[in-house]
Amino acid sequence: MRIRIEGRDLPGRVCDAGGDFPGYRGIHVGVQRRDRPTEWLDLQPADATTVTWDLDCTAATVTDGRLDARGPYLQGGPGRRFIYLSWGELDDAGAFTMFRRAKLWLDGVDPDTARAAVDAGRLTARLGLTDSRGQPRCASVRPPHINWSAG
Repeated sequence: MRIRIEGRDLPGRVCDAGGDFPGYRGIHVGVQRRDRPTEWLDLQPADATTVTWDLDCTAATVTDGRLDARGPYLQGGPGRRFIYLSWGELDDAGAFTMFRRAKLWLDGVDPDTARAAVDAGRLTARLGLTDSRGQPRCASVRPPHINWSAG
């Protein structure tokens, strides 16, 4: 199965300080690899109109109405799988320093969509990547902040 992540409404490459957010420049976002916290798939600039990532899964099943999939970019154990979107600063030398992450929880995929996605071989996530304060979306992300669909 393949999981496609489609992000829109990005916060921009520069986010000024506000509240507990210290502010950052050169902001990019990518998918963090499992067990390799300093390796990211396809870093994208945070001022892009949209961003996408395609993740291949080695196995996908629906058990007790929950989707379980495994692959190099899927984190967590059975029944508790998620995908990390990592936000960070990319400097002129190409070094990426992560400052926050968003967890896209697969337990937010409803059972009918999970079964249809396994049958179709594809699951798509659509989400806005800016939070209500205008900063990069972080923490746990479940519906209604993410829309999961099959195919």
